[in-house]
Parts: sequence; structure tokens; C-alpha cells
Amino acid sequence: MHNTTQTSQDIETLNELAQLADYSFMDTLHCDPEATEDGVDHSPRQVFTGHYVPVKPTPLKEPAYVAHSKTFFRELGFADTLAQSDDFVKMFSGDLSEVPEPMRKRGWATGYALSIYGTEYYQQCPFQTGNGYGDGRAISVLEAKINGKRWEMQLKGAGQTPYCRGADGRAVLRSSIREFLAQEHMYALDVPTSRSLSLYTSKMQKVQRSWYMEDSHSKDPDMMVSEAIAISTRVAPSFLRVGQIELFARRVRKNEHPKAMKELEKIVLHLINREYSEVIDTSLTTVEKVLFLSKAFRSRLTALVANWIRVGYCQGNFNSDNCAAGGFTLDYGPFGFCELFNPKYQPWTGGGAHFAFLNQPHAAERNFHMFCMALQPLLTSDKNALVKLEEIEKEFFKVMQTEIKQMWASKIGLGTFDAALFKELEMLMLQTYVDYTIFFRELSQIPEDIEPLKKSFYRDVKEEEGLEERWSQWLEKWKVSLTHNNLTGQQGALSEMQEALSKQMKQVNPKYTLREWHLVPAYQEAEEGDYTLMRELQDVMTAPYDEQSKEIEEKYYSLKPIALFNVGGISHISCSS
Repeated sequence: MHNTTQTSQDIETLNELAQLADYSFMDTLHCDPEATEDGVDHSPRQVFTGHYVPVKPTPLKEPAYVAHSKTFFRELGFADTLAQSDDFVKMFSGDLSEVPEPMRKRGWATGYALSIYGTEYYQQCPFQTGNGYGDGRAISVLEAKINGKRWEMQLKGAGQTPYCRGADGRAVLRSSIREFLAQEHMYALDVPTSRSLSLYTSKMQKVQRSWYMEDSHSKDPDMMVSEAIAISTRVAPSFLRVGQIELFARRVRKNEHPKAMKELEKIVLHLINREYSEVIDTSLTTVEKVLFLSKAFRSRLTALVANWIRVGYCQGNFNSDNCAAGGFTLDYGPFGFCELFNPKYQPWTGGGAHFAFLNQPHAAERNFHMFCMALQPLLTSDKNALVKLEEIEKEFFKVMQTEIKQMWASKIGLGTFDAALFKELEMLMLQTYVDYTIFFRELSQIPEDIEPLKKSFYRDVKEEEGLEERWSQWLEKWKVSLTHNNLTGQQGALSEMQEALSKQMKQVNPKYTLREWHLVPAYQEAEEGDYTLMRELQDVMTAPYDEQSKEIEEKYYSLKPIALFNVGGISHISCSS
């Protein structure tokens, strides 16, 4: 579990934070030569070269505090009072006009390419060239070294950039609450993720968004609603994406400008310095670094996706531009947590089966393929290195399968994966309509019989002849496997083994996950200025493995009401935010 103890650093003012500023991205990489000097660059345009565009965020009018991550504040050494101090609120709601030196009065936005499931796309760019695709409403405003670690702080919903493609550059409070809580929750679940820092809303600004009528069963939104806008600050070691590396590789392939190869090399080396400096020796040649990078990213990406499946998370839209090159979860748009177990679970109406719950390993493989393609131009002078890169790519799915098998084994308490036992379990879960999280948590109790498991069943097992008996038989076979795997010939140690194993399984199988039908009333009340439910969810979801109060258990550890299945905005969502 994460160590969330107070750090030695004590930052109580924005001025103290400013002294830790260190803008490596802007100071070491190329600026767009056509950028404006003052950062007022808010209309869609083509960006032909450079790694970033300086942009001034568009501040919220009359910003109001919604939440901050107490966990992350402790980790950074920030005083909780900082989140509501006037100058901190001003900066992280988009106003950089009075930030203390050496902080800068401009942020930066970056371009990237789009690939969907291994296919390059250009038509999403309004110019049909790929030169207008990138951070349309995300603006980084600070890089800082805090407690020996580098962090980049990025405002989401901070207004238009040259990559906005004509949109308003804003995020609404609804989607901002979802992302804020999801990042908090995923970190607590021990899944690599970008982090939540703060969340502010405007007391007076609203925007129109398409959304669902109450109890709508429509696939797509069927009404326009007026929603409060918000700015959330997300934090990561970097926000470099696979799509970002792709953009520069495409320019090299098409020989778009004389600096294309140099820009590709600089962004890849910057990625290594920002995300992989602890595992890649700085004294190596670029070719050697690139090969180590491909292996290191493969390891992180496969472990990440296995973790997603472990906790029931589905990214929904796992394009290459939503795939962090640092190997962590990024861009919580149309995500969801699987409730009714379904390998084809997909929360996003615009997604498709290729991004469904148990297809995520295949989607990851396609993103890794695009990543390797983007690295190839840096290896063209070394045929042997190209062969090695190809071998690394070919081994992706073998590595992925190893991670997945070990994950499934850990979820049912086994040291090694038992394919036959798991296949039988999967079939029973599908036939019985099982809640994914509740089932594995109840199994972690190592029950005497199947009665406790029935808490997770949407279907009465007595409805189908023999189904209850098959569950009982599976449970017995599983217990035999547990004993064989864990006792190794010891006598009289069964109860001790089960107690230790139950504790171990509970650290793999969370009790609480972020369910959309709990999120909806929280953000609906937040629209009215009441953040009680949202903050309660934050408390619950930052301790997802813990046994909590009886009241919390009754409220958040239960099956989804049948009436909410297939309801728009709860069982499925559009990408509108």
C-alpha cells in the first residue's frame, strides 16, 4: 500500500512553492516559432514544428473551491490550507498574471498525433494534416522539483489553445468531479495514474453540453444542459503520450521540415530523462537508450493493463494519444468500472468492442506497435538495432499474457495460474450475472459455502437446474487448489493459512470501486453547491481495500439497482465533457 505519511517539506504559501519551479520542458525543447510572445494564442491553427506552444490559460470568473487531494498534499508536503489560499486558488483556476517569480505567466500546450487501434488518423484535425491535433483544453502551468521528484502540473478546462479545433476549451464540473475522484481512487487502488491536486468551479460561468434526460435509455445524449465550468489540476512526472512521439516520427517519415529528426530525438530523450532516468543509463548512446526504453515501456504498459483488469477498470477510449508514454493511466474521459461482469463491457457509446474491458490487452498491443513505429527512425542507421526493436515488439503479447495470468492467479489466491479452474469460474460468473468487485471481495473471505458469494449474484442460482451445485463444486475444487498451493505439506496449519491468504487476497481485491450510480448524485448535488456527497465519496474511495463503517458498507457495497441498467449517463456515457 502507498505510504502517505507527512513529508519533511512544509509548503504553506504559493511563494514557497514558486522557489521549487524548474521548467525543463520549455527550457530544453523547441518552442513553436510561430507562437505569440504573450501567450494569447487561443484560436485553432496549424502548428508545423516545435514541441510546445506557450499559452495563457483563460481564468475562471469568481472561482470557488471544490476539493483538493489531502493524500497528495501530504505527499508533496503542502499544507491543506494552501488549497484555499487566494493566490493558490487564483493560479490553479487559470490566472497566472500575478504568480511569484520564478514562476512564469504563461503555460504550454503540446501537439500529438492520433492513432486508433493501430491505424493513423488525420481527419480529426480540422486541417486534415495532423498539425492541429493536441491539447485543446489542457495547459501545463508548472514544473517543480518537490522532495526530490519532478512533477508537472496541468490545468484541464483552462480555455482554448491552438489545438482546440473550435471547441470552447472548457470542462464542466460533472466531468471534472469524475476525473478528480477517479485519479484519487486509482492511486489508492495501487494502479499507476496521473494524480489529482485541486478542483475549482466558477460561481457564474456555465456552458451548454449535450447530455441525457433523466431515466433516458438513449445511446447518445438527447438534450442540451447548462453546466457549471471547472478547472481541475492533474499532476504527473510528465504528460508525454505515445501520440506525441508519433507526431514527430510522422514528420520525419514525411520529411516535413529540416528539424524533424532532431525534434524526434529530443522528445524521446526528454521522455527518457523525465520518466525512465532511474532505469536507463544516461551514458548510453541514443540507439541503446531507445532499445532500453522500448523494453521498459513494454514492462510498464503490460503491468498497467493487468492492473486495470484486476480492479475492474475500463479506459473506454484507449487511443495512442490517451496512452501515457510513462506507463500510467491518463485521460479519464469515458472510463468506467465494471459492475456486472462482462468481457465486452464498454462504458463509452463511441468506443466499440476493440476497447472493451477484456480487450484492453489487445488495444495496449496496438499502442505499443505505434510506439515502436515512432522509435524506428532513430534506429535506421543500425540494422541490428531495428531487428532487436522488432523482437521486443513481437514479445509484447507474451509478456502481456504472463502479467494477466499472474493477475488472475492473485485474484483467486493462487501462486500459479490454473487455466481450467479459471475458465470454469469465468463461465459461472457469466451465467450467474455476477458483480465483479463484490464477488472477488467475498471470495477473499474464503467462505465455507457459496452463500456469501450470493451477495454478488444478480441472478438466483435456483433458476437454472444444477447451477447452484456447479458453484459448490467449483468452490470445493478451488479450496483444494488453495491448500495444495499454500500448505506445501504442513499439518495443522489450515486455519492459519486461510487467515493469511484471506488478508493477502483482500489487498488485491478492493471492497469499493467508483460506481457511476454513486457518482451521479454526487455531481448533481455539486451543481447546486453541495459537495457533501462528493467529499464522502472521496473519503471512501481513497481507502478502497479497508473495511469501513456499517453505514458506508450498506451505501457503497451493494448491487446496482436493476432499474439503472441501460440508463444513459449511468450505464453508458458519451464523451461530452
